[in-house]
Amino acid sequence: MYLQTERLILRDYEESDRQDYYRLKTDAQTMYYLPDIKFSSKKESDEEFAQVLEDAGREDRTFYFLHMELKNTHEQVGSIGYTVKARTPVGKIVHAGYFTYPKFWHNGYVTESFRRVLEFAFEEDGVYRVTTGCFAENARSEQVMIKCGLVKEAEHLDWEWHDGRMKTRLEYRLLLSEWEKQRGKMQESGGGVNGSDQT
Repeated sequence: MYLQTERLILRDYEESDRQDYYRLKTDAQTMYYLPDIKFSSKKESDEEFAQVLEDAGREDRTFYFLHMELKNTHEQVGSIGYTVKARTPVGKIVHAGYFTYPKFWHNGYVTESFRRVLEFAFEEDGVYRVTTGCFAENARSEQVMIKCGLVKEAEHLDWEWHDGRMKTRLEYRLLLSEWEKQRGKMQESGGGVNGSDQT
């Protein structure tokens, strides 16, 4: 996979990204809200990275998380994409996510990238339903979901123990039909699905 936005390249991981993959997923700030996928060792990272490379070559791949980099410098920004949870007669059910280094926050990179990922998912990859979520306190992440047209489905009070206390989790979704309706409105208004903002 190789996708582009106005400012970013979103592509499959390559062997040369091995160290960057480890560095990203061991960064304390980047992975603060994702302790379940944060690595504790290089061995753990290398094992998962090997699986990622192998899965990318499969026709029935399940892991669509992409390396995010700046177009002008090719500096690593983070990772974004989705995992296929089920395949149904109407399309794939996937769970999406994203995480970037703090130095790239407040530049609109995640919103810009997520819009492009959604476009690929619904228009090229046969996705029927996208789900994602975040802790209620993570307002920046929720804003990305809202700006990309996702619909809030649930608010789970005191859902998970994190960093010393129970936290509330929000769940968002986007269906193919909702995506198509939004796309039609954007085309009517002369807008597009890509672009940038400040989230």
